[in-house]
Amino acid sequence: MKKNKFQMIFAASVFVLGLQVPSVSQAASATEDKMKSTGAVTMGVRESSIPMSYTTGDSRFDGYHVEVCRMILNDIKSKLGMSTLRINYQPVTSQNRVPLVQNGTVDIECGSTTNNSSRAKDVSFANTLYVEEVRIAVKANSGINSISQLAGKKVATTTGTTSVQLLRKHEKANNVNFDEVYGKDHADSFLLLESGRADAFVMDGSILAGNIANSKNPKDYKIVGEVLSTEPIAIMVRKDDPEFLADVNAAIAKIVANDKMPGLWNKWFLAPIPPKNTIVGLELSPATKNAWANPNSRPAEDYQQKK
Repeated sequence: MKKNKFQMIFAASVFVLGLQVPSVSQAASATEDKMKSTGAVTMGVRESSIPMSYTTGDSRFDGYHVEVCRMILNDIKSKLGMSTLRINYQPVTSQNRVPLVQNGTVDIECGSTTNNSSRAKDVSFANTLYVEEVRIAVKANSGINSISQLAGKKVATTTGTTSVQLLRKHEKANNVNFDEVYGKDHADSFLLLESGRADAFVMDGSILAGNIANSKNPKDYKIVGEVLSTEPIAIMVRKDDPEFLADVNAAIAKIVANDKMPGLWNKWFLAPIPPKNTIVGLELSPATKNAWANPNSRPAEDYQQKK
């Protein structure tokens, strides 16, 4: 039977659509495609962001965010139907962490990175599981208890972080002049304080507490002064892979729904941790608990507005 013109056009359309359907159905995460083809994933980790992400020696890494990321990757591995998934650990610094995520060297960054609007232009942030307070660490016998007492002092922070900028912007830092000294990483910055080359170390409270707990004499230090900033610390992934971000957030939702977060908090912040079995001793804050209960990836700027 001869087909009329309409039938021929309809058949051609169906044929074209039929060719297009597979490409749509096969659209997937580039990161997950790489995971399937290589059987591996690269996790960005920090060397001294205790207890969030740090080395325990012999190129081994652990911490609150590292364990969360292992749980996330295990969930995605199951979703992809993979029997095994090798995790390659890539140490990152405050300076190179964003570029290494952008260029694909790191697939998922599990350190101590603040989610802010500037960084969100270059990378994507997963839903927040930890809300940080930026504070000041000093020697216990220093006599320093507030920002106003930093005048004429040397203040250490880690290259590539925003802590000193936050200190300078604080209303109580008006007319307080101090000298900035920089460590290449958090351990180096703490060493500046420990050795007397700095009078104070400004950084995330958890990192200050972790480095103090891991020091030779923890009682020699204290965390003082006003809270400089409240910031969401979140896991980073590439900007151009929304499918992977969605799967990361889905895995986070499962962890929260299964009530795993309180146990993780107790393990890393309130119990002895490797390698020295030190206790960070940081209680769960209402802000972090609220982030668990209300999943979101709001940037730091939004937290300041909500204060």
